Amino acid sequence: MRSVYCGVLNASNIDEEVTLCGWVDRRRDHGGVIFVDLRDREGIVQVVFDPDAEDNFALADKVRPEFVLRVTGKVRARSGTTVNSNMATGEVEVYGTALEILNSSETPPFQLDSHITVGEDVRLKYRYLDLRRKEMQKNLYFRSKVTNAIRNYLDDNGFLDIETPILTRATPEGARDYLVPSRTHDGKFFALPQSPQLFKQLLMVSGFDRYYQIAKCFRDEDLRADRQPEFTQIDIETSFMSEEDIMSVTEGMIRKLFNELQGVDLGDFPRMPYAEAMERFGSDKPDMRIPLELIEIKDLMKDVEFKVFSAPANDPKGRVTAMRVPKGGEIPRKRIDAYTKFVSIYGAKGLAYIKVNDKGDLENGLQSPIVKFLPSEVCKAIIERVGAENGDLIFFGADNCKVVTEALGALRCKLGEDLDLYTCEWAPLWVVDFPMFEEIDNGGLTALHHPFTAPSCSPEELAANPAVALSCAYDMVLNGCELGGGSVRIHDQSMQQTVFEILGIGEEEQREKFGFLLDALKYGAPPHGGLAFGLDRLIMLMTGSESIRDVIAFPKTQSAACVMTDAPGAVDNTQLKDLHIRLRAKPQSEKVDSAGSEE
Repeated sequence: MRSVYCGVLNASNIDEEVTLCGWVDRRRDHGGVIFVDLRDREGIVQVVFDPDAEDNFALADKVRPEFVLRVTGKVRARSGTTVNSNMATGEVEVYGTALEILNSSETPPFQLDSHITVGEDVRLKYRYLDLRRKEMQKNLYFRSKVTNAIRNYLDDNGFLDIETPILTRATPEGARDYLVPSRTHDGKFFALPQSPQLFKQLLMVSGFDRYYQIAKCFRDEDLRADRQPEFTQIDIETSFMSEEDIMSVTEGMIRKLFNELQGVDLGDFPRMPYAEAMERFGSDKPDMRIPLELIEIKDLMKDVEFKVFSAPANDPKGRVTAMRVPKGGEIPRKRIDAYTKFVSIYGAKGLAYIKVNDKGDLENGLQSPIVKFLPSEVCKAIIERVGAENGDLIFFGADNCKVVTEALGALRCKLGEDLDLYTCEWAPLWVVDFPMFEEIDNGGLTALHHPFTAPSCSPEELAANPAVALSCAYDMVLNGCELGGGSVRIHDQSMQQTVFEILGIGEEEQREKFGFLLDALKYGAPPHGGLAFGLDRLIMLMTGSESIRDVIAFPKTQSAACVMTDAPGAVDNTQLKDLHIRLRAKPQSEKVDSAGSEE
């Protein structure tokens, strides 16, 4: 139907007769000559119709934006004054000799240009129109190039693309499962996979020592800008490769993607232990473009009379830290108040600060409501430890360790963005040596990653002191975002059972939920490990998009709904009966109002 795409025409095509198909981007009538900008996925080209075209000219006069056209014409050079350097096809135009309107269009509900101001809910309702926009076409085009490059890299490194089931059973992986009722097994349910974790481990047991899959995964959890109920994962698993080998191969893949598709050399990725990342930056995915650090000053505050500092300083689970903001003395009080409100989101009860106007004058050169509570020698020691200079601002955090770390870690990132403190465009990092477990509210332990991660100690050492055990886990971080996480897996049945027992998963529950895995580990399971990348998040970063919804063709909203298809939707009673399901009317006390809170 077409001979060439609109957006690829250039001076080399001059004098060629071409047939184009696409949408009308704009139509202009200039003194009896009609110009139509015709658009397809590759770009836009200008088509010219003049009165000599007779019937075609009359037809061109009827077209409107988003009409679908088939045009035949001759490529010719634009005159020097009409060359458009802002268009890839700006040196040429097509003189139209034949025109066919393949379909008309109603006026779209919003303009399909880069200056769109319509709300996201409208864009998602008419997603098929939103995807015609240049920005969205560019994002999905780029996404296709990334997945193609990933497949080529992994194929070249001996990995096999193997699909794993979508309908499986529920397993605990940190989020709620999407459940699918079975029609043929009364009262039983499948679950959509949160990841292919167990199946890819079984593939290692099966002898497929290098596996990958660009897999759909599902998690029923609260959403944010970088979360979706269904998302795409670059899933990788290997046998007979060390932790270092796995990190080397996957780092090579990301470096190759950036090099080939964006001309960016990320260089070698530095390594940082989890404990150091949390202590210095307040995050297990620190943004290394920001030159701010959390400095421990607990020892300096133990003997001060100011209980806000001395109480957590003398608490074994407390933390007192300071963060120097170079030239932060220029930050107005109104903004400091806004930062105080910001850290309260993370449980902080306040945000103490000192403006260092003159560090040589400890009596009058420090500006802060808290200075009067701190001895001069303590102020001097703080200034020296954080390396403060005149004009700097020092923020403080004092509370339990979790609150201080999360609050100042988040504040560090916000300051980096607000004050434009970034020192480079890209800052990759490996975070390693994660704890095996973390404590939960009831005093028990839960797996920091997942229960199939191998510890870096023996089963006996793990059982004796699980709270301090480290795991063979590693996360790849880029610009403060976790690109992917992985680990060496447990390939020994006794070790896997030990981990289950520490997590409070009894023998009966082990057999019920993981019997197939425990059985597989008995039959010569090789040492193995892997890593999974969030493809949507990777594309979001590479394209500079603000949300992963801008790099997914048909995403869900913040409430996990599809406003275009009106999903999820109701089903009729016949279908429910086939599934052995009966809906129970929700009691009035449980009903939720339109704002999303309980009545």
